[in-house]
Amino acid sequence: MAINIIMDTDPGIDDAAALTMAINDPKINLKLVTAVAGNVTVDKTTANALKIVHFFGKDQEIPVAAGAKQPLIKPFEDAARIHGESGMPGYDFGNDYGQPIKKTAVEALRDEIMASKEPITLIPTGSYTNIALLFSEYPEVKENIKEIIAMGGTLSKGNMTSAAEFNVFTDPHAAKIMYDSGIPIVMVGLDVTLKALLTPETMDKLGTMGRSGKMLQALVTHYNDGDDNGHPMHDVNTIFYLLHPEAMTTEEMWVDVQTEGPAMGETVGDIRGAYHDGKTNAKVCVDIDAAAFNKWFLEEVAAIKD
Repeated sequence: MAINIIMDTDPGIDDAAALTMAINDPKINLKLVTAVAGNVTVDKTTANALKIVHFFGKDQEIPVAAGAKQPLIKPFEDAARIHGESGMPGYDFGNDYGQPIKKTAVEALRDEIMASKEPITLIPTGSYTNIALLFSEYPEVKENIKEIIAMGGTLSKGNMTSAAEFNVFTDPHAAKIMYDSGIPIVMVGLDVTLKALLTPETMDKLGTMGRSGKMLQALVTHYNDGDDNGHPMHDVNTIFYLLHPEAMTTEEMWVDVQTEGPAMGETVGDIRGAYHDGKTNAKVCVDIDAAAFNKWFLEEVAAIKD
C-alpha cells in the first residue's frame, strides 16, 4: 500500500526535485501540496509547485494550495540569491500551469488530514509557518498525523548563520511550535543533506534521462548551492528517508529551537539527555549513505514515464 503524504513546500530547486520524486514514485500517494513563503515569495512558490504538478500531468489529481506570505513574527528573508528570482530558473515551464485551489493552505491541510482513513505523513521542506498555524488553529489534526519528516535544522554549522539552517531560521517561532507539538518528528538537516551531494557524474547522466532528467538537470545547473564536488539536494533527502530509512543513521533526542538573539533559528539537540528528563521529541538524521542516495536518485528519474 502506498504511503499517504502531504508536502508543505517552498519551491525552490531542491523542493522541485523532491516533488518530482513524491509525484512519480508508486510507493507514495501525494495527496496535497501546500506552498509557503521561503526560498521566494509565496506567489512564486505556489506557481512553482503548480508548474511541477502540471509538468507531470497531475493537475486533476494533486491539489495545490497557497499558504503563509510571511513568518509568524520575524521579518521575511528569502533565498533568491540561491534559487534565483523566480525560484526555479533554467527551464521553461510555460505559462499555462493552472491555479491553486480556493482553500488556504491551512484549510486544505485540515480537510485532507481529517478526511484521510489512514494517518498522514507530513513532509515540510520549507519554513514551517503553515504547519504552526494549522496546529494552533486545528489541534485536532495531530491525532491523524503519523509523523513529520522535516527538512531543516542542524546539530553543527548553519547555512544562514553559524548556528541556524535556512528553513528554521526563516520562521523559528513556527519551528518551535512544530517541535513542541508532540507528533513524532524526523529532523532531516544539514548534518546529512550536505553529505548527499548530486555528483558531477550523476548530473551528466540526468541529461540523458528523458524529459524529466533534462528538466532536473536544467534546474540544478542554476542552483547556487554546491561546488565542484556536487550539489546538495536538501529537500530530496526527506523522500529518500521516507522510502529508505535504513540508509540514514538517526539519533533520538530532544530538539529545542532558539527564537531570539544571535542564535535565532538554532536547533539545539539535548545529546546528553540532560535537560528533558530523558524525553525525546525527534529522530535526528546524523549520517547518510551518499552513494546510495545518488544511485536512488537516478533510479527514480529513470523510472519516470515521460
